[in-house]
Amino acid sequence: MIGKNRRKRTWFAAAVLAAGSLVATSLPAHAETGVSASEIKLGITLPLTGAASPGYNKIGDAMNAYFQYVNDNGGVNGRKITLIQKNDEYSPQLAIAKTNELILKDKVFALVGALGTANHKAVAQSVGLARRGIPDLFINTGFSGFANKRTYGTTFTILPSYIMEAKIMAQFIKDNYAGKRLGLVYQNDDFGTDALKGFAQAQAGLKFDVTVPYTSGTQSSTTAQTWVSQLAAGRAEVVVMFGVTSATGALLGVAAAARYAPQWILGSVGADPNTLRAIGVPLAILNGAQTLSPTPSPTDTTDEYVKLFREVNEKYNKNVAFDDYVLNGMNSAMLTVQALRAAGKNLTRRGLIRALETKASTFASAAYVPLNYSRTSNVGYNGYWFGQLDAAGNRRPVGGSLVVYTTDSGNGAVVKSNFKRPAMPAKGLPTNS
Repeated sequence: MIGKNRRKRTWFAAAVLAAGSLVATSLPAHAETGVSASEIKLGITLPLTGAASPGYNKIGDAMNAYFQYVNDNGGVNGRKITLIQKNDEYSPQLAIAKTNELILKDKVFALVGALGTANHKAVAQSVGLARRGIPDLFINTGFSGFANKRTYGTTFTILPSYIMEAKIMAQFIKDNYAGKRLGLVYQNDDFGTDALKGFAQAQAGLKFDVTVPYTSGTQSSTTAQTWVSQLAAGRAEVVVMFGVTSATGALLGVAAAARYAPQWILGSVGADPNTLRAIGVPLAILNGAQTLSPTPSPTDTTDEYVKLFREVNEKYNKNVAFDDYVLNGMNSAMLTVQALRAAGKNLTRRGLIRALETKASTFASAAYVPLNYSRTSNVGYNGYWFGQLDAAGNRRPVGGSLVVYTTDSGNGAVVKSNFKRPAMPAKGLPTNS
């Protein structure tokens, strides 16, 4: 009797295991958060409204336009990309809340393109992105601190650091404006203080005759009156602006009204001419201003990446002017597609991070410098070229030929780059082959 009962129990256990195996084989191959057989969900926080929104509020729609283009052409290994946007108003507190919504409520697979230094530091620390293994791709901030893989292990920058930018600016100023009186306006937080480090770390250092810090969110025509008064009183002949677009616009607008016209050198963050014109900066004062960028001018229709992205914008992002923000949003989206493909059909968060660390240096990109990711580095681009705005607001290479400079966030020299940009994938659709 005992043997008979034991045989029954053994048969029952085997039946349960067999049934379990049937259920398991009928389920999807994996059950990673934010990934199904037909969809990959991604999330982004950015200022859709508020003082810092001009220009930056275009990035999410630009990324989504490119994703829609990819979706209409088969998606990524048969899956379509869904991008969920959240408005953080450039507030760290809102950025934390909205990121938590994306992760806990919307259950996104990864974050992509999030904007702002203070915002993202707050998010990374409060939400615990690295601890939870959540991929945090192509963030729109050049704060050098995000290069610390021990603290920000799942975060990958795309922009050159502000230290790199300041070092390259310093070399350019020494080469072209030696002996001129220099002025600097900068956002007085990690964004601006990173720039100060870069100017100090430049070979032999770069000292300014007039420095004007401002607090993020206080930029207006009223505060810009004070900035211009200080610059003019200090007789600054060359002025570097290291601030967001709304602050750059306020400075240039007030300077134009006061007929104060130094040589402007505008940091990459707030220098898009279309956006500056849209918020009221006269074209006349933009004419001759110098800017720097790792990517082509959005008006350069001879560039294959610009041409493709403009076509995608016209079809999927109707009635939105094509500019630096749209170009860079689409470029980040193209990189995202390559990262997802490189991670393989069985998508996992860990696999996506490993793909970036081992394969991203070969990804096609509009930038004139490569991504510098590896198992020990989450640093994105590392260089810029200098352009000068003409009477129509187009950015042309200073001196007539495009020269790209690269450096690091340490004491490395600023050097001319010999990097050859990969050709754009056929029809702008990466195959990773």
